[in-house]
Amino acid sequence: MENNRLGEVPGRILLGMSGGMDSYFSALLLRNAGAEVIGATLIFSENTDVEAARRASEAAGIELVVRDCREIFDKKVKDGFAMEYHRGRTPNPCVLCNRYVKMQTLYELSRELMCDAYSSGHYAGKKTLSNGRFAISVASDAKKDQSYMLCRLTQEEINFFFPVLFSESKERLKSDGQLTAGSPHFAGESQDICFIPDGDYTGFVLSRCGESKKGFFTDEAGNRIAEHKGIANYTVGQRKGLGVALGYPAYVTDIDPVSGNITLSSEKGVYKDTIDVSQLCFQGLEEDAEGIFEFDVKIRYAAPMAKCSVRIENGRARARFEKPQKNPAPGQAAVFYRDGVIMFSGFIDRR
Repeated sequence: MENNRLGEVPGRILLGMSGGMDSYFSALLLRNAGAEVIGATLIFSENTDVEAARRASEAAGIELVVRDCREIFDKKVKDGFAMEYHRGRTPNPCVLCNRYVKMQTLYELSRELMCDAYSSGHYAGKKTLSNGRFAISVASDAKKDQSYMLCRLTQEEINFFFPVLFSESKERLKSDGQLTAGSPHFAGESQDICFIPDGDYTGFVLSRCGESKKGFFTDEAGNRIAEHKGIANYTVGQRKGLGVALGYPAYVTDIDPVSGNITLSSEKGVYKDTIDVSQLCFQGLEEDAEGIFEFDVKIRYAAPMAKCSVRIENGRARARFEKPQKNPAPGQAAVFYRDGVIMFSGFIDRR
């Protein structure tokens, strides 16, 4: 939805309903545009607020279906997060969830319910490119853009996806009397990781995987500094809570899951010229693409775009930044864009 228009709206659309204001707002916008909207709430864990989704759906005047996704969410997201963290990597569980659980389930359920499309309320757009491929694009409001989180979607899932971009303000619906002081209570702001509401990532990982590999803090030359508590307690880029004093601010710049050693560096050492990327997922770029390309890349969700030169060869990619980037962390998704459109993505490997 750009310039206060939804564009061509599907006749029947399945909308993911979290119970928050954004999904409620999406339902109103789609209904106002003439779509028949069905809400869908996916149960990921005991923290899923189904009742808030029911209240939001009732307030929007739409039907709600509920699908229990706990088994696949547990396997693909919780286990995947814990195992990656346990071996010294820094995964983004939302990227995994959107690929294997949320968007995949919405896509499958929309086909099952004979809908024309599905929507999730993500702040992202969609493009059909001249090569016939479908790709997720950056939202018109760059500050709210969530295209990064949709970097692993398949061509089928993108083709059936209908983005709802929020260029209209909530004040407009208030003036129409659709948002009032009597509107129902909605779910609160979501946590960084929905299945770890207390924020204790390390405790969650250790409870599922047991004690992690122990070893030593070392300097960049490999000299031992002190023993550490286990690699699951640390992430690349971490500065606080290391428990060592080196006379200068020290950062984690490498975690070796084999030896258990963790490299500490000065701030200069956190900047990298290149990254290696594997497990490639192609959107705008053809599946068999190889060669050297110029792209913009995001090395984590909150990172700004960075210009880079990319060589793709044998199912892997190496990106060389125009300017060194801070703390590219193994396990994070690297998402490559051209003109605001996702070309491909992959996961950063340890160098």
